Amino acid sequence: MPEGQIRKAISGFYYVEDNGERIRCRGRGVFRNRGIHPLVGDIVTYVPDGENDAIITVVHERKNELVRPPISNVDQALLVFSIVEPAFSPHLLDRFLVVIESFDIKPVICLTKKDIASEAELEKVVASEAYYKKIGYTVINTFIDDENLPEMLKPILTGQITVLAGQSGVGKSTLLNTVLPSLGLKTGEISEALGRGKHTTRHVELLEVAGGLVADTPGFSSLEFDHIKKEELSRYFIEMNEASQNCKFRGCLHLKEPKCAVKELVESGDILRHRYDNYLHFLQEIIDRKPRYEKHD
Repeated sequence: MPEGQIRKAISGFYYVEDNGERIRCRGRGVFRNRGIHPLVGDIVTYVPDGENDAIITVVHERKNELVRPPISNVDQALLVFSIVEPAFSPHLLDRFLVVIESFDIKPVICLTKKDIASEAELEKVVASEAYYKKIGYTVINTFIDDENLPEMLKPILTGQITVLAGQSGVGKSTLLNTVLPSLGLKTGEISEALGRGKHTTRHVELLEVAGGLVADTPGFSSLEFDHIKKEELSRYFIEMNEASQNCKFRGCLHLKEPKCAVKELVESGDILRHRYDNYLHFLQEIIDRKPRYEKHD
């Protein structure tokens, strides 16, 4: 039976790409009984149903899935952060990194608006940028109307399913418009074209960009740690995860435990203090999290 990838889901229909052909599908009714919901990014098996439509019969195993936005099999997240307007926030970036890492998705940090930042504003970001590169993250810099942006992003996006995430106003739409000029839209219109406008149906769609697939990501502005246990948090600070192998106690939370390798590296300056402070903040947030109770009649 034929297989393809769901590229768009809207109004109960799933648009499956199969060898350059787009097939409109519905899901089998049995999926609802099993709690299975096809997602954009899924590899599926389908069977024809009538002249133009088809029915999805099998949703293949996923390597990951997100709830907001509803998408699966994501390879990487392009985290777009501006240096100014709004100002660069290491705290917010670390929240994004933790959530992205927890879903086994590779983060790529993209810093925008370098051309309109002052020397003082740039200096505040340089140390953080160097540190994130040092611990293993890819960091790229862009600026408004960067003609080299498509070529810069092509090796990053090619062959990957990428989600685009970041605060409002950091330049996500400008970036997408630059690498995908075929949209033919003004910057402010791109969100509507992707189903995020106030007067359009919200949906996720994978767009072919620079040899890969890119999805804008409604919902990523809400960065909760509901699925992360306190013992797991340090795994998603990649330098702390490596250092924790040398802690005296297994399951060390890097708080007051003796012979904690993470705290030793913080004191020596090998782990940035603000990264550790953000870890403590997130840890307390998880500890204070109220348990969820199911309602019973």
